[in-house]
Amino acid sequence: MKRTFRFGVVTGGAASRAEWVALAQRIEALGYSTLLMPDVLGIPLATMTALTVAATVTTTLRVGSYVIVNDYRNPALLAREVATLDVLSDGRVELGLGAGNWRHEYQQLGIPFDEAGVRVSRFAEGVSIIKQFFTDDTVNFSGKYYTIAGLRAVPRPAQQPRPPIVIGSGGRRMLTIAAREADIVLPATMQDADLEQKIGWIREAAGERFERLELGKAAFGIELTDGPVAPAPAAPGMPVEARPMTTEQAIKFFSEQRARLGVSYIQVQERQFENFAPVVARLNGK
Repeated sequence: MKRTFRFGVVTGGAASRAEWVALAQRIEALGYSTLLMPDVLGIPLATMTALTVAATVTTTLRVGSYVIVNDYRNPALLAREVATLDVLSDGRVELGLGAGNWRHEYQQLGIPFDEAGVRVSRFAEGVSIIKQFFTDDTVNFSGKYYTIAGLRAVPRPAQQPRPPIVIGSGGRRMLTIAAREADIVLPATMQDADLEQKIGWIREAAGERFERLELGKAAFGIELTDGPVAPAPAAPGMPVEARPMTTEQAIKFFSEQRARLGVSYIQVQERQFENFAPVVARLNGK
């Protein structure tokens, strides 16, 4: 199924309420679908609280995590927080989930940084609990890492059957879980050849549900040479592969990528979103 294009902006927040409100409203005004926040320690604002405020000062803009680290929170409590935000935003939440891979943050929080296989297995259990909270009246779960007993699942999310779950990764096991459990999958890669391979993994694991998946990709390096403003420099520690393009070249690039690989949900960084606005104006919803 050919999906229409939509675009999201990834941001770490702002220094004040006024700046954060202005940013969220400007992103909405330019036609972006989603405001996305990483779950990273040290960024200006905490993810869930900031998304809640952004939802209250906008009317159509969706808000989402990019992505919540499973090990930082109990998944049942996270599901309750997300369901609450979904109710209070009239169904505008996208829940991005990940297994976590920043060793230094685990150390800062005093959480054991287990080997990748353990973190991914625990993540898989967390996803099961969250999905059960969203769809069942009561959560009962007994696994290797989590036990939830007789938890009343309230509130019910506004979106039915549940808020869309987003999983992004470059690893085959995580993409396999995403293919089977998520609604939106973001295969992480810098090279188009790798992207094709990873979408092949997703297709293989998803089976019949592949046609119902939305596929997305970051476009952090694309800068429009004919855009209204030049993008700000990349943040320290955020490497990007610079790809200067005209608006027409970018439109052709994304259109061909969607036709060949099915990728329709494009994310840019906050530093790019004003520069990237002509592409959004041309492709959004088409």
